[in-house]
Amino acid sequence: MPAEPIFDYKRFNYDKPLFTLDDIRKVNPQRHEMEQLSGIVHVDTAQHGLIGFKEVTDDEFWIKGHMPGFPLMPGVMLCEAAAQLAGFYARKYDILKAGDYLGFGGMTDVRFRAPVYPNCRLIILARVTKYKEKRMAHFEFQGFVNDKQVYNGEMIGVPISRENEAR
Repeated sequence: MPAEPIFDYKRFNYDKPLFTLDDIRKVNPQRHEMEQLSGIVHVDTAQHGLIGFKEVTDDEFWIKGHMPGFPLMPGVMLCEAAAQLAGFYARKYDILKAGDYLGFGGMTDVRFRAPVYPNCRLIILARVTKYKEKRMAHFEFQGFVNDKQVYNGEMIGVPISRENEAR
């Protein structure tokens, strides 16, 4: 049974986001096909959470191959969208006080509850559940389409610095 939504995502205006794609680009490094957020409508720094969304269009790069004739948003892209939302919060509000980026440290208890198809709005909720400066941040996340929870889980973000780049 899906948990209740982390936040009341229905009360926000998704046509007038708090942070647009251009604003997100000032914080997140992903570009082109890897951009998985369209906007952010709510940030709650007291509860360390936020609500963002992705307009899933029929121009997504994965449509041709996943699955031909029956486009289904890959679970890995759903997870990437949640990670980009978490990364935006961690970097914008500098909760880790370290790193140039927030990288994947792992995911647990991820459940895909319903398929996501093109031409929908995927609403993503994320909240920090614990963090240690300079080390890691744990997030819980949920995704909704048409008021139905389509996925949820937990993830760990870790700071990544350009100076520590493996060569």
